[in-house]
Amino acid sequence: MPEPLISVIICTHNRAAYLGAAVDSLLAQAFEAFEVLVVDNASTDGTRQVVEQRLGDARLRYVYEPVLGLSVARNRGAAEAQAGLLAYLDDDAEASTGWLTALQKAFAADPQVAIAGGKVTLLWPPNTHPPRWLSPALAGNLGAYDLGDLPQPITQPGLTPRGLNYAIRQSFLQQVGGFDPQLGRVGKNLLSNEELHMTQQALKRGLKVLYLPEALVAHQVAPERLTPGWFLRRSWWQGISEAHRESLDGTLTANKIRMRAVCLLRGLYKAVRYWSDLAQRFDNLVYAYGQLSYVISSVRLLSTPPSGTAFPNQSSVS
Repeated sequence: MPEPLISVIICTHNRAAYLGAAVDSLLAQAFEAFEVLVVDNASTDGTRQVVEQRLGDARLRYVYEPVLGLSVARNRGAAEAQAGLLAYLDDDAEASTGWLTALQKAFAADPQVAIAGGKVTLLWPPNTHPPRWLSPALAGNLGAYDLGDLPQPITQPGLTPRGLNYAIRQSFLQQVGGFDPQLGRVGKNLLSNEELHMTQQALKRGLKVLYLPEALVAHQVAPERLTPGWFLRRSWWQGISEAHRESLDGTLTANKIRMRAVCLLRGLYKAVRYWSDLAQRFDNLVYAYGQLSYVISSVRLLSTPPSGTAFPNQSSVS
């Protein structure tokens, strides 16, 4: 096997039902010089067996990480990786055959590129269609990501590539100290924003972040996510994530909290204004719910000593 130019890392926690398809999509890549590391993050299902069935391929390795947390698992994968370019694929996603070729070409062409990611389409469960209350904007919460058919630089952190289809230069990741364990999912909580935080770090250093439409990945839509309750819960955790990211960056202020309170009221107003449009109504209610979460979390963070940051009890936001 040639020395890998790319280390592909799949961090997985109890997703054995999807994991096999994700690994198989990597082993079918048109690109040759790569390795695949499956980081089993404290799974209790058949995850190990799924990987062992495919270990006849020398490009595949299994790593067990007992400390639960997506950022912990991502850092473990980076530490085990042999290549200077890391590509992260979610355990419930499937990469197109040209995925790695597109990523490697972009990084090889410009040493200033620190991060890149590609378009993400959605794979719906059999005989399932998008619900009437799901707006195109909310579909982004399911992983959809499409900035068009042309490559482009990302200059706004809010447009950062999705973590399910994400590549980062190993040297840059080491420079910033890895993914921050205070951001990223832990078990069933939906804490996020670790990629947005990483994009901010890259842009501050004058490095580049790219959107690459040819680096295409499809993301499975789990049936349990097709409920209004899941989207509300996702929005609540997004508010928590944004508050914690700003706290880490030192940009969380009382003025920002006041601005978000205004956004909360605006979201409620629009929900009432567009009440007859089911998708618009729900979109604005979800937005308002996330603003409420941000306000509550930010007030707690500003009033709590740095050593005492703790995430809200998950049961209170389900």
